[in-house]
Amino acid sequence: MAEREKELAKGVDWIVVLLYAIILATGILCIFMVEYKADLNVFQAFTSGKTDYSKQLIFGGICALLATFILLSDSKLYTAMANLSYVFGIFLMVLTFVIGKNVNGSKSWIPLGGGFNLQPAELCKIFTSLALAKYLSTQDLDFTKIKSQLIACAIALGPAMLSILQNETGLALVYFSFFIVMFREGLPGWILIVGFSFAALVVATLIVDPNTLAIILTLIAAIAVYVLRRQVKRSRSLLLFIVGIWIGCVGIQRFVVPYIFNNVFQCYQSTRIYAMVGKEYDCGQNRSTKKRESEDKKVAKPDDYNVRQSKIAIGSGRFFGRGFLKGTQTRGKYVPEQQTDFIFTSIGEAFGFMGSVGFLMLYAGLLFRIIWMAERQRSAFSRVYAYCVASIIFFHVMVNVCMTIGLFPIVGIPLPLVSYGGSSLLTFTILIFILLRLDMDRNKILR
Repeated sequence: MAEREKELAKGVDWIVVLLYAIILATGILCIFMVEYKADLNVFQAFTSGKTDYSKQLIFGGICALLATFILLSDSKLYTAMANLSYVFGIFLMVLTFVIGKNVNGSKSWIPLGGGFNLQPAELCKIFTSLALAKYLSTQDLDFTKIKSQLIACAIALGPAMLSILQNETGLALVYFSFFIVMFREGLPGWILIVGFSFAALVVATLIVDPNTLAIILTLIAAIAVYVLRRQVKRSRSLLLFIVGIWIGCVGIQRFVVPYIFNNVFQCYQSTRIYAMVGKEYDCGQNRSTKKRESEDKKVAKPDDYNVRQSKIAIGSGRFFGRGFLKGTQTRGKYVPEQQTDFIFTSIGEAFGFMGSVGFLMLYAGLLFRIIWMAERQRSAFSRVYAYCVASIIFFHVMVNVCMTIGLFPIVGIPLPLVSYGGSSLLTFTILIFILLRLDMDRNKILR
């Protein structure tokens, strides 16, 4: 048994474990900074299980036991159970529509009793990573074929569609990070270009006057035809292609984007996105306005209140920060959801720009280490899974940090291993330690 433990200890990438532990400890420290009260006994508060930081410490202990169990498990278990776990995850997400608990307008939680809730959309990121790795590592898979690409997209976006129905837009966006993995495995680059172009067109639609933007798109199409005039003379299909793109872009700008903001998004979601680009949204155009009219009358805070307070808190930290437990904005409860979605504000205020950069370097080190691990895998399953983990963590960190400084709309995405929440902490722990277990068998071919 002792030899077995020594063998396992040798195979574990302890750099990833160390980074995991430091980031987790930082998260508990941040939650403590937000909730700290001078009249409380710190030791009793940490062991009471009544404060958020004490609960997060308990979650951390549970995750440590779970991580040990994962490292002692057989790596073949994860390839064998990949598809079944994905079906189970989809089942749990569907189950929320029946027995789900409504939290902050999102019916995406399953009550477990004792004040604890499970969010299947979080856990389903693990199952989706395993299922996508299983599919993309299939022998003789030709990922250049449209059919294979559509199946991979369906695996990745199935849970996203359910998340949208649960009113969990933020978690739904996370599943789009799997396109980075598919791009690494051979997905054509033009698909990503189309995606980024669509995003740029949406932003331009929000910023630029509709008629002006239509004229700009027309000029761009005319310039393209002029530059490619020789090719157009030889092939009329190229002209039709350019005209088709022009019609599509104008159609998206004039009809699709307004329809999405007025009929698909709720008023507060559209308002937050418009606020990000410095514009005001007229809720009178939104179909959900009448449903929310009585609620809106009770709300005194503007829709960009969270972001404004977050920017004030981070800005007050300046270069070196106010110091540990000296933040006035976060400790004064001015920043809403500061234990969860806006936890980064406590770091910015307490430790300033230098502390924030140092903290983000921990994530950068973790991501680079995971990518390095991915490239040394002999098994395609392990490589794809490693890229899934890296993509999910990168997306969470990027969106959460950009959200707190006003560069991205508020979508409710937690900061990995730092934001308060058992489901999120459990998810990232399982994601990382399954990767470590697969890496221990990196010289094997897992199918």
